[in-house]
Amino acid sequence: MTDPECKSTVTESSKGPEEEDVPPASPDVHFEPIIKLDEVEVKTFEEDEDVLFKMRAKLFRFDKPLKEWKERGTGDVRFLQHKETKKIRLVMRRDKTHKVCANHYITPEMQLSPNVGSDRSWVWNVTADISDGESKPETLAIRFANTENAQIFKEKFLEAQKINSDLAKKGHEVKEKDAKNEKNEDKDPE
Repeated sequence: MTDPECKSTVTESSKGPEEEDVPPASPDVHFEPIIKLDEVEVKTFEEDEDVLFKMRAKLFRFDKPLKEWKERGTGDVRFLQHKETKKIRLVMRRDKTHKVCANHYITPEMQLSPNVGSDRSWVWNVTADISDGESKPETLAIRFANTENAQIFKEKFLEAQKINSDLAKKGHEVKEKDAKNEKNEDKDPE
């Protein structure tokens, strides 16, 4: 009778050169595509804008009927300034899908306030966020990795608000001036 515990085993070091573990040869497989697709240029409508600010963050929106915060996405929040009009908007896209989760102009009416219980997040109300395709009011919150990043965001947000406010005032003054010129032209018969 043979004892099952006394089986002879071959160790790695006692194997001969012919017995070494060789991975099985992989066949060279090549598949041709069924149809050929041409590369298409995708427009994000951000081509005419310069990035003034960019930082990684997590965005939330407040769901009023359920009275709870819902996560909108994680990605880079950016302030984009249009090259011609100089207006600044906040745009945020989700990391992997690049789907827009925030898209609105930074207006003077927006009040950036600290989120309760956190020194690294901010809350503000938007009258017209168009990230879902239609313009609707939202309450948004954004959270950063640390307090320093949150403070930098606040500074840039306030700068963007001032720039957009100045542009709106300048645009209003130009409209008033044009209206006065039209009235004067109507009064002067030649």
